[in-house]
Amino acid sequence: MPDLRVVLNQLNLVVRDMEASAAFYRRLGMEIEDSGPDHRSATNAGALDFDLDSRSFAKVWNSAARDAPCVVIGFGVASREEVDRLYQELTAAGYRGQQRPYDAFWGARYAIVEDPDGNPVGLMSPSDPERRSWPPGPAPK
Repeated sequence: MPDLRVVLNQLNLVVRDMEASAAFYRRLGMEIEDSGPDHRSATNAGALDFDLDSRSFAKVWNSAARDAPCVVIGFGVASREEVDRLYQELTAAGYRGQQRPYDAFWGARYAIVEDPDGNPVGLMSPSDPERRSWPPGPAPK
């Protein structure tokens, strides 16, 4: 019997401003190629293909392309301190913070910043089982 599970292997982010979005993800640590004005790919995305597409290019591969619903684009970082450092760097550079860094109930350090199109970008450290708590409360403001 064939394995019928799906595997997440690609994320295409449709952006308003290619240069601003490429600069944001580069600052985050992604290696974004300079392949043209309508499509860019990350070369260090691991097992996931991460692409930036202009709105006009999105209509090439999706005839019903429109403003997409909100998703959180999650990035894992090496340590709890790295969550704080990246959040501080990105917000100091003018990107809007949605959720300041905090110790989340699942045991990770977590924060959310917005990319230039307002997409939420999660920054998460490895989870530490010793820091898990239940029940979860609301995230601190």
